[in-house]
Amino acid sequence: MFDSATLKEAIRAEAARLGFVSCGFARADAVPGAGEELKRWVAAGRHGTMGWMEERVEQRSAPQRLWPEARSVIALAMSYAPAEDPRRLAEEAGVGRISVYAQGGDYHKTVKKGLKALARFIVDQVPSELKVFVDTAPVMEKPLSAAAGIGWQGKHTNLLSREHGNWFFLGVIFTELELEPDPSASEHCGSCTRCLQACPTAAFDGPGRIDARRCISYLTIEHAGPIPHEYRAAMGNRIYGCDDCLAVCPWNRFAQAGRANQAFLPRAELTAPRLRDLLALDDASFRELFAGSPIKRIGVRRFLRNCLIAAGNSGDRTLLPRVEALLGDEDPVVAEAAEWALARLQPVASTAAMQPA
Repeated sequence: MFDSATLKEAIRAEAARLGFVSCGFARADAVPGAGEELKRWVAAGRHGTMGWMEERVEQRSAPQRLWPEARSVIALAMSYAPAEDPRRLAEEAGVGRISVYAQGGDYHKTVKKGLKALARFIVDQVPSELKVFVDTAPVMEKPLSAAAGIGWQGKHTNLLSREHGNWFFLGVIFTELELEPDPSASEHCGSCTRCLQACPTAAFDGPGRIDARRCISYLTIEHAGPIPHEYRAAMGNRIYGCDDCLAVCPWNRFAQAGRANQAFLPRAELTAPRLRDLLALDDASFRELFAGSPIKRIGVRRFLRNCLIAAGNSGDRTLLPRVEALLGDEDPVVAEAAEWALARLQPVASTAAMQPA
């Protein structure tokens, strides 16, 4: 019979060696209410067009719905804390802003590699069955991680830590082993509402209440169709994701960029990419530029749509040739975004004034 306390300490030490900044333990049935909240959220349509979430909502609602043999959950966090404020480029008209997490290597690969290595370590200590997950499986990582004590869900719904702010990726391991659970994390947001107030599109209608359909991260990454006109101006120069609700959190003053995994360090060409260059991308050059990046999965057409919105918001008329070149794009979503950007950069009034009487 293995000693739970000894095994847990060994797992924590190995997790730290593998680059995880936090490691906690919870029972597999620790968050029964989270699944019901998720079902209500989906039923209200607040997940938008993320059909994959609706299709597997039952499995996502509880670990044992996904894997009945699960007895314990090991929650882990890997830091990607940025060295600079991600909002610093907000007024740079000619560049596109990419969310901090996507400026480096694809976190799915890095976190999963660490989880698999930790899983092998556990099996070497105690032969057992387990499963590893990042965020492509129907698993509620945030409530489970809070139950495991590595942080609490802030008012922006993301996980927060007093040691690491909110700049970290989550991974979980389901195991059939009965491991002593850690105390769950307590909430430390207090009366602060900076994250709710910072949202450019008012996606929050209360603490912990987000409507994905209004969120810029959802609109630029998950949503495949035309971006609703009411949110386009608020997008500014954001072309992939949005960091505003994360960036304003006071707890980030404890997040150390030096503890970020080296794989997540920003690539120079993605920290402040020029819209002029991005609007000239075709499928091949898009794939080459974003090889090994999570951005690659949205495809060049959706990415061009985002860049055209940013171009329309830029006021930079030197982008007109790039925008005009996309007016006849084979994708009607791209073509419509180009028309919108053109109208913003070359208003109807000024165009009419140039016409002969």
